[in-house]
Amino acid sequence: MNKQLVKEIDALLPQTQCGKCGYVGCMPYAEAIEEGSADINQCPPGNVEGIQKLADLLGVKPKPLNTTHGFPQEKAVALINESKCIGCTFCIKACPVDAIVGAAKQMHTVITAECTGCELCIAPCPMDCIDMIPIKQPASLFLSEQKQKVADLARSRYQFRLQRLEQEKQIKKNIAAKPQVVKKTTSPEDRKKAIVQAAIKRAATACAQMTENKHSN
Repeated sequence: MNKQLVKEIDALLPQTQCGKCGYVGCMPYAEAIEEGSADINQCPPGNVEGIQKLADLLGVKPKPLNTTHGFPQEKAVALINESKCIGCTFCIKACPVDAIVGAAKQMHTVITAECTGCELCIAPCPMDCIDMIPIKQPASLFLSEQKQKVADLARSRYQFRLQRLEQEKQIKKNIAAKPQVVKKTTSPEDRKKAIVQAAIKRAATACAQMTENKHSN
């Protein structure tokens, strides 16, 4: 595998990490393109612009978007109806870039600036309280540069999440590998015997001390 080419392909992908291309993230899709097992037209968020960039990089002809993977949509971010949220954490677990914050049985909220619009949080929500809200892209000469910054941020957050999940998995594995100390249960009779034996031992110690004091006097 040409790792440098994979990085260059990945740099052209929108980093939504939505999985619509058929792969779990943009990097796996980039690897598949480099290997020749995936085509350049499987990314709906990238659409025609993304296909053209990939074609230019790889020196191949561009082709129409393969709509079996979905259709291009207007840029949108997730919004949680906080009055309906029950704090199940399913959306948090589904978010590929950790853009949803909250705790179990507590209200969740989306960090809008970090949401990639992947829509992966919608299906797991049992309360159907997540909507995708279209956002207007600013008309700017620096729009392409801004898009790249957003993509770079999403990529770094995605990679950080993967590292965090791997660390948590390793910690659980280490805990499971440690020998478990099994505490022996003591019966009421055994406890009584232990108390009596301790009392006898204390009495014997006290008697020995008194005898020693008597002899020393």
